[in-house]
Amino acid sequence: MKKIVLCVMATFLSFSFLPVQANAATNVATSSLVVSKTSEAAEAKALYKRLDEIKAIDKSNMNSSQKQVLRKEVRTIKHQLSDIGGGVYISAGGLLLIIILLVILL
Repeated sequence: MKKIVLCVMATFLSFSFLPVQANAATNVATSSLVVSKTSEAAEAKALYKRLDEIKAIDKSNMNSSQKQVLRKEVRTIKHQLSDIGGGVYISAGGLLLIIILLVILL
């Protein structure tokens, strides 16, 4: 049992170092990060403003094709916002696996 735990810990330790080594090889200028974040923030603000405008539109007078165009626009805006936001997502199975491993190891 101890051998299995040791092997599992060594495997996770080796997997945790691989992304760090891959990230160390890339070199990014800090000034470009600041400019891109501010431009992304401005773009996200404009997209949120457009979503608010679409929500405020009276859709009762529109025909189905106009409503469909608005729905497609909302979907593309939400997709663009998710691309801008980024983030780290953990699946339910991954989270469950991490919790089980923590309980076993601790």
